[in-house]
Amino acid sequence: MDPLDADYRAAGFGGTLPFGQRPAVLAIDIVRAYLDRDSPLYAGVEGAVAAAARLVTSARSHGAPVLFTKVEYGPGGRDGGLFYRKVPALHCFERGNPLGDFTEDPSPAPDETVVVKQYASAFAGTSLAATLTAMRIDTVLLCGLSTSGCVRASAVDALQHGFVPFVVRDACGDRDPRPHEANLFDLQAKYAEVVSLETALAALER
Repeated sequence: MDPLDADYRAAGFGGTLPFGQRPAVLAIDIVRAYLDRDSPLYAGVEGAVAAAARLVTSARSHGAPVLFTKVEYGPGGRDGGLFYRKVPALHCFERGNPLGDFTEDPSPAPDETVVVKQYASAFAGTSLAATLTAMRIDTVLLCGLSTSGCVRASAVDALQHGFVPFVVRDACGDRDPRPHEANLFDLQAKYAEVVSLETALAALER
């Protein structure tokens, strides 16, 4: 076992959470801003987006709900608060900017829920928790962008709202592998189950 893993386990981290009976896929901020090379947020995450598309397709074929999130701000980021001030690149998500549009695949079907948010977590200031509760969802499979930002924040809040978070490693991306891996490690240790795409697909099939 890796010494870091061993140290965390010896300290009492790294328990396991069960995959529930009613899963949903939460596709986080899979938008053009991270894929357009002229965007300040371009992150080279084409592989993660392709994996997310596979996850979304599998969920739909097995009857699991799929929910999407996107960030959107009013003119000048007036509803973005301190987050908008801290990250100037968020101007990409002002209403009407095509960089905030969903990718071609995956993208929401007409009957799927789209959560519009202003902060990193998909739960912050939105109706997502109430929507999942009303749907009787107990497990959320998270994919999307970016691992160290909105995916991480949403996974932590999913746990805090009583939904078991399964973060799909291959279907999440970041602009650098170091924050990607560091955040996946910490999520697995404290807040979520981090699984491969193949493991997630097998769980949906069951």
